[in-house]
Amino acid sequence: MLAALALPAAFTGGGTRRWFGGRAETQRAEAQAAKDAAAAAFYELDTAQRDLRISIETITAVDDSPAARRAVADFEALGRRIDEASRRYIDAVDAQDLDRDDLEASVATRARIDLTSAKDELYNVKRELDRFASGLGPLLGKAETQLARVAPGVERARQALSAAAGALDSARGSGLGADDLAARLAALSPELTRLNQGAGQHGVQQTLERAERVTREAEAIRAEAVRLPERAAEIDRRLVSLRTRAQALSTRAEQVEPVLSELRRRFTAACWQDLQPVPEQAAENVRQAELRLKEAQVAREAQRWPDATALLSTVRALLNTSDEAVSAAGDRLRRLNAVQKDPQAEVERTRFAIRDAQRLAMAGRTTPDPRHARPLDESVARLERAVAALEGRHPDYWQFLTETEAIRRAVADVVTLIREERGAGR
Repeated sequence: MLAALALPAAFTGGGTRRWFGGRAETQRAEAQAAKDAAAAAFYELDTAQRDLRISIETITAVDDSPAARRAVADFEALGRRIDEASRRYIDAVDAQDLDRDDLEASVATRARIDLTSAKDELYNVKRELDRFASGLGPLLGKAETQLARVAPGVERARQALSAAAGALDSARGSGLGADDLAARLAALSPELTRLNQGAGQHGVQQTLERAERVTREAEAIRAEAVRLPERAAEIDRRLVSLRTRAQALSTRAEQVEPVLSELRRRFTAACWQDLQPVPEQAAENVRQAELRLKEAQVAREAQRWPDATALLSTVRALLNTSDEAVSAAGDRLRRLNAVQKDPQAEVERTRFAIRDAQRLAMAGRTTPDPRHARPLDESVARLERAVAALEGRHPDYWQFLTETEAIRRAVADVVTLIREERGAGR
């Protein structure tokens, strides 16, 4: 029996060492498994931290709001927790060499416990990191949306600049200088350089704003360059048209004096005195208009389009003023002839307006509202006085006409008031 018992001992190396070695190997294996699990937890945490750092950098590149600043501070605090957990893991790994031949079971057990604790801590921090990451959704979404706009925005700016340059070349090819547009386009060159340097150097928001500004200005330059030939042609047409109009008005102004002579001969001074300066004023306005036309022609030849346009607007205003004054003389004679021939027509026209307003004031009422009746009664009295003024030897027909017009305006005001009140339900 002793021989029999000794045989296995001799076969296995003798004594109790094999039993002890088997227990140590088991503990070593468990410690190694704990080490592998801790390494996996460390790797997951490190990967999550790297990914989250990219998200934080994305947010800070775009957003400087209080919420974004809080997110950065919270991430830094989590970073410190991660550093602590990582140091604990590294310390646990470095504490024992699990590959030693003489590793004792108790040492392996201690290593397993420390590594398992380090792993649990790593996973706890990882869960905190995951919760933090899930709360970044709105900030990150907003930042990613803005970042996604950068490349298309910069590309639109480049295309707008290219289109503006092409339109400018085309305008110059047709013989137009377009120096002001060329200067504006050249001023955008530094902006394009900054756009090419990228959002990393100048910031996302600043780059987006710069791209939009460059696009807007380049599109404006392109539109003006495209319209330039049409603008030149339009100015040419206006030059011809206003010259023709000035010549025609000069001829008409010469006819004012005979009209004034007839007015002086047939009517009282009050009917024509205000028209006395018309011939001289019309002639001066035409002279000034012709001078401005010459200046506009010079500006057009120099391709100073804004100057040419402004001068042509001045010419038009001068001619409009003269045209109204010249027309007023002929219109005055026509109206005075008509009222002299039949003053009753003007009287009836005014009475009709008063009666129509009176019917409206009485509609649906037994007595008129004093606020309506009073001005209408005053209009009747004014008309009677105007008619009586015509009975003199030299009636002032112009005063009569201006008075009847004033009466009709007053009556029209009452009608408007009545309709507004009734529309409001009063």
